[in-house]
Amino acid sequence: MQRVPWWRGARGEWYVVAQFALFALVAFGPRSWPGWPQIPDGFGARAAGVALLAAGFFLMLAGILKIGAKLTALPRPAQGATLVESGPYRIVRHPMYAGAILMAFGWALLSRGLLTLAYAAILFVFFDLKSRREERWLSEEFPGYTAYRKRVRKLVPFVY
Repeated sequence: MQRVPWWRGARGEWYVVAQFALFALVAFGPRSWPGWPQIPDGFGARAAGVALLAAGFFLMLAGILKIGAKLTALPRPAQGATLVESGPYRIVRHPMYAGAILMAFGWALLSRGLLTLAYAAILFVFFDLKSRREERWLSEEFPGYTAYRKRVRKLVPFVY
C-alpha cells in the first residue's frame, strides 16, 4: 500500500495546520486596533477569564487522558481506535475542541482584547467545521456513532 504524502491532506492534515495557526493568532495576535476600546478591566472579567481557562484546560486534559494512546490531532480516527463515550465524552462529543474554545475565550477576557475575542469566535467556527469532517469519518468507522451523536452535544455541553 502506497502512503499518501501528508501535504495531500488525506487524513485532514490541513485542518491541523490551520488549527495551530489559529492557536498562534489567539495567543500572540494583535489584541485590538488602535483607538478601539478594550474589554473592561474588572474583577468579573478577570474571574470569568480564569474560570474559562481552567475549565477549558481540565476539559481538554480529560479528553486527552480518556483517548490515551490513540490520540491524534488529525480528524481521521487513528488505526485501531475505539469509540469513546464515557468520561468527558458523555457531555460533549469533542471535549478537546470544546476545551480549546473555552481557553481561547478565557484568554480573550484576560488579555482584554476585542480582536482576541473575535479570534476565539473564529476558532469556534473552525472547530465546528473540523468536527463535521471528523464526524463523517467517525460515522464510517463506528456503527454506533450515529446513536451517540443523537445523545450528546457536539461542542457546548447540553447546548450545541
